[in-house]
Amino acid sequence: MPKLKTRKSIAKRFKVTKNGKVLPYGSAFMSHIMSKKDAKRRRRLRKPTAITGAQAKSYRRYMGK
Repeated sequence: MPKLKTRKSIAKRFKVTKNGKVLPYGSAFMSHIMSKKDAKRRRRLRKPTAITGAQAKSYRRYMGK
């Protein structure tokens, strides 16, 4: 069976850690109009949130991990 090609669109947006967690490179809602978002929300948006479940499994497969 041939190797799977890496899905480049997924590889540019997510990274897989050594333990297999899928983390996004950037966070949505962080590019502009920050003045209306409260400090607690902005702080929370800075931290990466791990992708879990079936979606993480498929992303790992797309990236060849």
